[in-house]
Amino acid sequence: MSDNNFPKLHNAMWPGLVGKGDEEGQEPPISLERMLDLTAAAEVDGQKFEGIDYFLFLPHTDPNASDDELKAIADLIASKGFDVGSLVAPIWPGTVGDSAMGDDEQQAKFLESVKMACRIAGVFNDHGVRKGGVIRIDSAESSVEQWREDPSANTARIIETFKEATKIAADHGERLAAEGEICWAGMHSWKDMLDILEGVGMPETLGFQADLAHTYLYTMGYNAPEHALLQDGYSAEEFQVAYTAMTDKLRPWTIDFHVAQNDGEVHGEGSHDKTGKHCPADDPNGKLDITNCSGYWLKGAPARGIRHICWDGCMFPNATLENPETWNTILKAMMDVRNAHGWAE
Repeated sequence: MSDNNFPKLHNAMWPGLVGKGDEEGQEPPISLERMLDLTAAAEVDGQKFEGIDYFLFLPHTDPNASDDELKAIADLIASKGFDVGSLVAPIWPGTVGDSAMGDDEQQAKFLESVKMACRIAGVFNDHGVRKGGVIRIDSAESSVEQWREDPSANTARIIETFKEATKIAADHGERLAAEGEICWAGMHSWKDMLDILEGVGMPETLGFQADLAHTYLYTMGYNAPEHALLQDGYSAEEFQVAYTAMTDKLRPWTIDFHVAQNDGEVHGEGSHDKTGKHCPADDPNGKLDITNCSGYWLKGAPARGIRHICWDGCMFPNATLENPETWNTILKAMMDVRNAHGWAE
């Protein structure tokens, strides 16, 4: 057992929400308190989860909630023994925001959602339950095909929106992290994501959120075959070369990190034609050596302000989320990452 006590080990709350609902074929959402209880129950060799990352939308949180209502949520989270880390702004159509690639009205909605997230972050910061972390965004545009109609102009529009959002975050003392995901237009490949980050050019306030499951699909070129770094049937050596190439490009921008597993397949849900599929940490079809791959991203992490890592179980069925062994297995995987690549403070 190592003496590393950083990065802190967080669990995400949004697996109780994403892909859930009351439409045909959907499972019901899992409440915030239930997600907190499931997380709090996990324990491996005396180690427990130390915090949560949190999506700022209903039914977990009303983004228009009063300060007192938000303080009550903060009290609830703290009562379970958790800090709050990174927050997810409600940027998508159907929440508060809209496409970062869209017209002026859509852009205004996107920026309003970032303002709301910054306000909530401030309440949590003042309360004391939140001591660090970022605010996560993406392009909130799921039509990669629409982006392809004019890649240059559409990327420029996303960059313009992100620049304005980044200014808002800076005014609130917050940092934004753009999630690399194959389903978000303009961010659907490692190269297109890098173009956006460099186009905004504000690394002190806008960085990258790396997710092991999503960035694996970057290497395979899903939704962007022209940027594939690997082909099916690759060798271990070919994987190492490709993974090194990708992480060398994106790691300097990485300010938030999700531990996850991927089986090489994509998952469709609602408007998401292709999206990164998260698997249980011990999935026999998992393509990733979680501990090894995490090291590529966590090299130099303290200098980039990373203080915690988070497990992302997005799209897990409710039965998987309700199974205590799911969380113990995940916690053990995250402990292995910290033991191998963490640090002591």
